[in-house]
Amino acid sequence: MLEALENIFAPWQQLYSDSAIIPIGVTALHLIGLLIGGGLAIAADRATLRITEEKPGERERHLGELNAIHRPVLIALGLLFITGVLMIASDVTTFLTSPLLWIKLGLVALLVSNGVVLERTETALRRSDAHTDLWRRLRVAAICSIALWITTLVVGTALVSAA
Repeated sequence: MLEALENIFAPWQQLYSDSAIIPIGVTALHLIGLLIGGGLAIAADRATLRITEEKPGERERHLGELNAIHRPVLIALGLLFITGVLMIASDVTTFLTSPLLWIKLGLVALLVSNGVVLERTETALRRSDAHTDLWRRLRVAAICSIALWITTLVVGTALVSAA
């Protein structure tokens, strides 16, 4: 199966390895997706951790901000997915046989799953702000989000360095 994938992606691998610009462009777009998606997500997570009950309207404004963050983060994740596939396709054998790739993909799956929890919890809170358990769940998911973005970055860096 690995040989079949190598054959499928051989033209891309050749183009990628023969070009100085394409690897830089793909890597730059991947890092831009990470900067925008991870940056917005971590900033929103930090704001979630700072929310208090003391200021009237603070939670409602924050939930509106969280709702506005979802689309750009999802677009950035789409960019990360596309550029990640392009990087893997540039050297199928090296990447698909690397345990680090599978660890990174597992972390990405956890990150996306945690994002679903964040979004569903935020939606439930917009319907009724009074649920302390939901705010606690949102805080835990925000902590997990920060940890997952950072861990995924570290593993991705190790993956590229080992390739």
